[in-house]
Amino acid sequence: MTELHPAQNSVKKASLPVRLFCIALLSTITARGEEKLYTFKEPHMGIEFTIRSWAEEDQTGDLTLLTRDAFARIAALNRSLSDYLPESEINQLAKAPAGEAVPVSDDLFTLFEKAGRLTAETDGAFDVTAGPIIRLWRLGRKNRELPTADQIASAKARTGFHHLVLDREKRTILKKIDGMLFDLGGIAKGYAADAALAILKEGGFPRTLVAASGDIVVGDAPPGETGWRIGIETLEIGHDLKDLEKITLVNTAISTSGDTRRYLELDGVRYSHIVSTRTGLGLTERIGASVIAPDATTSDSYATAVVLLGTKEGLQFIENKRGIECQIVALRDGREVFTHSDGFLQFQGTNRQKESPVAAP
Repeated sequence: MTELHPAQNSVKKASLPVRLFCIALLSTITARGEEKLYTFKEPHMGIEFTIRSWAEEDQTGDLTLLTRDAFARIAALNRSLSDYLPESEINQLAKAPAGEAVPVSDDLFTLFEKAGRLTAETDGAFDVTAGPIIRLWRLGRKNRELPTADQIASAKARTGFHHLVLDREKRTILKKIDGMLFDLGGIAKGYAADAALAILKEGGFPRTLVAASGDIVVGDAPPGETGWRIGIETLEIGHDLKDLEKITLVNTAISTSGDTRRYLELDGVRYSHIVSTRTGLGLTERIGASVIAPDATTSDSYATAVVLLGTKEGLQFIENKRGIECQIVALRDGREVFTHSDGFLQFQGTNRQKESPVAAP
């Protein structure tokens, strides 16, 4: 059931804790004039989606209906894109025989097209065909043991975007080999957030924010504000909200990806839940990235790509992209070291140096 919570008249801040870097909404919830901030929440894609929208009191009926439509759109995307649902569209594609051109939905084709370009640009670091590697690592984490070299080699042999043929005109995807598996975990939540925001904006509620765990996309600024204020927590979780690094966003998105809570430690080595397509194992570097982009589909996938590429390659990748900024944090000798693209700090209004070590708490 959708929950509708009108904001209370107070000077407190509304906080929205989320997975990975705990991006938090810090925008004032005080009613401005006749508009109030309403909050809707529903679980989808294994996380909680939150929609916050400013509206006049007599608009709440329309807002509620539109929000239901937005959540229904997210649910439909999950049924199509989830690799956890046996009958999902993406799993049906995986089951199809090699050599058969499979008609797919516009959503699935769009995501595969975007993902394919990103795979090429990152030399395979980001790859939605890495399902065999990711599932092998999930099993390893569950059993608390590393996959064998033969198992990794087998998974890699069934991974690679070059094994696919996409036909834009016919909206089909053809696999050249059998045994492929797909994982859209690094892009689907951002795409769903974009889809939900579009419904609210097109329905007449442009002052809206949609949060999908580590992915947040915002529309127009709240009344009387320059934008939505977002707090970013880093690798060492547990900060007080008032101490979070803050940025201000309007008609844009931010996503985070990184190594925080989910990991496997074996023989003194800490392996992240984020899997490298190069090694077939979880990342061993403590690293995370926050990416600001025009839409959450881009910010979601690029944040994942930056983490997989590492600090140096990841920063180079972002700095070659117009209109996209990032902050990378790595844990070195017990200290958090921040690296930024040239334009990231403009969202904070600070003059902090491009790279600066900050002691972890």
